[in-house]
Amino acid sequence: MAEPLRVALAGLGTVGTGVIRLLETNRAMVEGRAGRPIEIVAVSARDRARDRGVDLSSYAWVDDMQAMAERGDVNVVVELVGGADGPALTLARAALDAGKGLITANKAMVAHHGLALAELAALHSAPFKFEAAVAGGIPVVKGIREGAAANALDRIYGILNGTCNYILSEMERTGADFDDMLRSAQEKGYAEADPTFDVEGVDAAHKIAILAAIGFGARIDFEAVETTGIGEVRAADITQAKTLGYVVRLVGAAHLEDVGGRRSMLQRVRPCLVPLGHPLAAVKGPTNAVVAEGNFSGRLLFQGAGAGEGPTASAVVADLIDIARGDLGPPFSVSVDALETIMQADPGERQGRDYIRFSVNDRPGVLAEITAAMRDAGVSIESLIQHGRDHDGGEVLVAMVTHDGPERCVTKAIDLLDGSPSLTAPPLVMPILKD
Repeated sequence: MAEPLRVALAGLGTVGTGVIRLLETNRAMVEGRAGRPIEIVAVSARDRARDRGVDLSSYAWVDDMQAMAERGDVNVVVELVGGADGPALTLARAALDAGKGLITANKAMVAHHGLALAELAALHSAPFKFEAAVAGGIPVVKGIREGAAANALDRIYGILNGTCNYILSEMERTGADFDDMLRSAQEKGYAEADPTFDVEGVDAAHKIAILAAIGFGARIDFEAVETTGIGEVRAADITQAKTLGYVVRLVGAAHLEDVGGRRSMLQRVRPCLVPLGHPLAAVKGPTNAVVAEGNFSGRLLFQGAGAGEGPTASAVVADLIDIARGDLGPPFSVSVDALETIMQADPGERQGRDYIRFSVNDRPGVLAEITAAMRDAGVSIESLIQHGRDHDGGEVLVAMVTHDGPERCVTKAIDLLDGSPSLTAPPLVMPILKD
């Protein structure tokens, strides 16, 4: 049997302890698949005295986790501390500088610093892996990087945040509004006490930026991801979508266009109307699903648990098995110097249909004002629905679905209505996902 792969583990929260449990429970199977033992030799966390429900007595405790990168008995450092910068990034750099392998579940760090870390990994011939950073236990990074490697991908999209998907699917099931379902998600442990990164779409934006880089051979450009969260989605929107034959889901999407040999990319996270017949419409609760469309493979669907102790630990250990086998490869499908800087596409060029909801004062002439703005902006209206006063009794909701057309026209119409005393809140625009 080959020498063990020796691991230092930084971070003993839910995922860190899950990694220990998985390696203990499936030790023989993991060793057989890896072709060598995988052994944790050192651990580090902020509170040494805390009872985590796992036996840590056989591992060296390291108070300063940065020292783990300097240990001679460590081959791979697993970073499960979190945060785009700070101690996690310092440890990641130190590990790669020392020629150690690096595995992380830290999507924020990969989205912000992944290219620099990949360059460092290449410089020191050290493996750098992050399967657990995107969609928990779903092997979507490996699936796109390796399974779909023979395909030219032009579209990657999906449900990338379990918290938002739980909230939206529960709003659909119960008829409750956003605030009530957010509290429910927090009570069940699906949402953090501060859910900002989740509900404002930042978490999903980190993930789609990473997937776009892998799938399109692009340099990561997180700052270019247009992000809109779900905080403005109301129960009435969910109900109206259902009447029209859709469900509402927060969708992270990256589209690649090639016009005359010049590539451009549009990356965004937005609540969308998803047709009931589309695979994403059936994804409910804290589940993730990713669709990749290849020129030979066609539509590929990856679905499963997007977070949690077991699924995320499973992804971390899968990366350990790859390193133990010697299955390394570039982190982003091709070498860093081969990654392309792809210009961002003009979102106004997007052709599609939209759902637009207006919250307005109940007075004569409001509908005429809205439809006039649509006419002047060149937006063709497919259907228009006016609801009665909402349950708060203070406004009327007007919803419409547009015909297929360029996004710039809808943007112009919204701009024409900006500042109108008829509107009690900014309009909500949700693209309709093509089936």
